[in-house]
Amino acid sequence: MPKFYLTTAIDYSNGEPHLGHALEKVGADCIARYHRLRGDDVHYVMGMDEHGQKVAQAAEKGGLPPQAWVDRIATRFAETWRRLECSNDDWIRTTEPRHARSVTAFIERIRARNPDDVFAGEYEGWYCVGCEEFKQAAQIVDGHCIEHPTLTLQRTKETNYFFRLSRYATRIHDLITRGEFRVEPEIRRNEVLRLLEDGLEDVSISRARFAWGIPFPGAPDHTVYVWFDALINYITAAGFPEPGYERLWPADVHVIGKGITRLHCALWPAMLLSADLPLPRMVWAHGYVQWGGAKVSKSAGGTLSVDEAIDYHGVDALRYFLLREVGFENDGDFTWERFDARYTSELADTIGNLVSRALTMIVNYRGGTVPRDPCGYDTRLEAAARGALASYARAMDAQRVQEGAAQLVALASAANRYIEETTPYKLAKQPGKEAELDSVLANLARTLARLAVLAQPFLPATAGSVWETVGAPHTLAGVRLRDLDALDPAGWRVWKPPILFPKPRLAAS
Repeated sequence: MPKFYLTTAIDYSNGEPHLGHALEKVGADCIARYHRLRGDDVHYVMGMDEHGQKVAQAAEKGGLPPQAWVDRIATRFAETWRRLECSNDDWIRTTEPRHARSVTAFIERIRARNPDDVFAGEYEGWYCVGCEEFKQAAQIVDGHCIEHPTLTLQRTKETNYFFRLSRYATRIHDLITRGEFRVEPEIRRNEVLRLLEDGLEDVSISRARFAWGIPFPGAPDHTVYVWFDALINYITAAGFPEPGYERLWPADVHVIGKGITRLHCALWPAMLLSADLPLPRMVWAHGYVQWGGAKVSKSAGGTLSVDEAIDYHGVDALRYFLLREVGFENDGDFTWERFDARYTSELADTIGNLVSRALTMIVNYRGGTVPRDPCGYDTRLEAAARGALASYARAMDAQRVQEGAAQLVALASAANRYIEETTPYKLAKQPGKEAELDSVLANLARTLARLAVLAQPFLPATAGSVWETVGAPHTLAGVRLRDLDALDPAGWRVWKPPILFPKPRLAAS
């Protein structure tokens, strides 16, 4: 069984989860669920980034000690991801002892293999608390960080420990161009290559006189720079430095937001090269969710909550909308009007309508038992199903979740057209058409079962409901993509389903 180790960025513990976080977590969860369908041995990790200056500032503002603050925030995030049906296998927090051990071992490994890569020096520059990062001139517009334009940059001068990042630009560039370290989608890869071609500067990897962090090895008055600390979480969760971490490492995919590609595609691979450790196979950098034309973020403020979006049409509908409408590559807008439109046209009128019509006819015309197809599966619907299955697999293998979601609609639309072409509601009234009607109903039941399997990464609760109402004798969790060709629902006992997607109320104001 092939291993598939998938991670998301770990979230800062300085505020509430928002839709930008939700897009990333739901998208990665969709990929994880798809790879389970493929039969891969999936290990999916999410977590919290709990050190750093802005976390300490948030805790102070909230009137709590930092540890109590991050404990509360971690609980809030974990509850949100459970509500969104995220199926992560591990939940890592950078305040855990296992991570402190890992960070210390990682830095000591660099010092042992490349002693000149860690050195003491003085640095002065503009520091963005929002990014927890010193900013270069190209990252500053009108005196503000391009990622956090509402925050004020701080002029900071410190004597710290540095990492010799400049040494690795050419080597990382070569690994990317040879495809040994993949950065996707292409637009992000091109951005990273241009960054590397311009050269990299050595970076500070410790903070002096700042207590909320992991002590820097050999320098008790320093803590490890929050990004150097945070990036190591990916290999911590694989079990590093304990024996056996190689079972999971290297990661197959890091899913991150496009705003942190420089750190994940320049600093992180350089750290791993310096430590003589394998690089992740791929970094996938998605775009932003926009609300009112602006990026959804904590620092921007004034955005709707994840809970509000879930309550509007339900968990599955929000998962589907984020991946189908916003997508997992470029920036996309979230509006109530577009949410209503996708919900009504694709979920309620296409998928929900198909399930209701097909199962109701099997109940009404065959007493709830799926008939055996006496004619062999209809080539019209079978061709449409095979085409959708192939397109779905190609899209999902490439992390193109927006295209994968489109194939659910394509398959359901083909089945709805099949109903109109074969008119089973007329066949039921015509003597001598029993075999033809059996064939149509059998084809529809087979399509619904297939649709439930394909929908599971996007609509887990809905997929489970359809699978149960179509009468499958075994659990959906045990079904794999390879099983779909041989799937035969003859004899399954179905019942009339509940309304899967009730029609929406008026859009929110």
